[in-house]
Amino acid sequence: MSKKFFIKTFGCQMNFNDSERIKGILRTLGYEPTDNWQEADLILLNTCTIREKPDQKVLSHLGEYRKVKEKNPKALIAVAGCLAQRSGWELVQRAPVIDIMFSSFNMHQLPELINQAQAGYKAIAILEKPPEDEDKVWEFPTERDNPYCAYVTIIKGCDKNCTYCVVPKTRGRERSRSMESILEEVKRLVDDGVREIHLLGQNVTAWGKDFEKPIPFSELLYQVSKVEGVERIRFTTGHPKDLTDDIIEAMADIPQVCNALHLPFQAGSDRILTLMDRGYTKEFYLERIQKLREHIPDIAMSTDIIVGFPTETEEDFEETLDVVRKVRFEQIFSFKFSPRPGTPAADMEGQIPDEVKTERMKRLLDLQKQIMSEIAKSYEGTVQEVLVEETKGEDQVIGRTTTNKWATLKGDKGLLGKLVKVKVLKASPFNLDCELLEVIR
Repeated sequence: MSKKFFIKTFGCQMNFNDSERIKGILRTLGYEPTDNWQEADLILLNTCTIREKPDQKVLSHLGEYRKVKEKNPKALIAVAGCLAQRSGWELVQRAPVIDIMFSSFNMHQLPELINQAQAGYKAIAILEKPPEDEDKVWEFPTERDNPYCAYVTIIKGCDKNCTYCVVPKTRGRERSRSMESILEEVKRLVDDGVREIHLLGQNVTAWGKDFEKPIPFSELLYQVSKVEGVERIRFTTGHPKDLTDDIIEAMADIPQVCNALHLPFQAGSDRILTLMDRGYTKEFYLERIQKLREHIPDIAMSTDIIVGFPTETEEDFEETLDVVRKVRFEQIFSFKFSPRPGTPAADMEGQIPDEVKTERMKRLLDLQKQIMSEIAKSYEGTVQEVLVEETKGEDQVIGRTTTNKWATLKGDKGLLGKLVKVKVLKASPFNLDCELLEVIR
């Protein structure tokens, strides 16, 4: 009888892609997935530590999952990811129920860590820097929930020094994956039926800069687009400083690159951007947006925003609202500033009271809600291309437009994985009701 595993993932798309790789590793060891943690032989939490809330959630889940050992004393509980890397043995002391712990540096060591834990040892492998054999992880398959869209990690780590961020400490400095390895995975995925490739990295647009002979990220976009069967390409997350003209020109030139981009600006005030050590100004960010729209007029933008960074004044916050009004993002991911231990921002004077952060966040979300409603109306009556990804009930399917909007239309499972042309009948901020015009391919 095969053993079962249960994975709970917190955080960003990189973490979800890591979980897909971990699932692939566990499959090679003979484990089968289960949706019920109470029947699992291995429970694994893949963690995030960007903000304090996920940290608390992980401890809460560990308290609940420890019950599995009452029924199955041989069951193993593992913690992976950024919180594991940042906290190390301190987390094990707070939650002794942990049997296995590792970070994104050494996912490939999971088979031997499981062997150690089954032998009765605490299998804790937290490294100060990535090991020389880190690339071994690419040899394992990924286990995907979506058969038609796949994440492909192309770079790990970050060389930026944002004063609020723990990523350089938890993920390390930038390490680009080789072009050959990326293209091999893309080809395997396409052979497996994948039609959309989503390139991932903490700073995806910095890919290739750390090679002995640097290669521009734009060249990778061209090479991925040449793989037969790749219908769509997306990438997340870039840094405004690394969004160079050649990347923008490649986005406009390559038919498969979707007209949607996530480009964090974090704050609109130049003073706050300097305190964050973001390395650009409000004017520079808006110039990048203008350049994008000159080349790709219908591009849909999304972004990240931090509200209530230390010393943020009302005037500073108004600068953030001004960027939101000018760019008109289709989606924003906004967060109240959360001081992370060991970062310069955590010790800055002028920490903002939570009630002020909450009030500013409400104003930001009210503005964004109005903008999203207006943008949604502009979709009505338009013709869009949709990649159908899943069924909804007996007679409907859902998929995404090139601008990353969810679309619902009448159809059956015969449309799954197909690119279709639709007309938008009615639009809301989070869904487009459409009618099918034709199947493209």
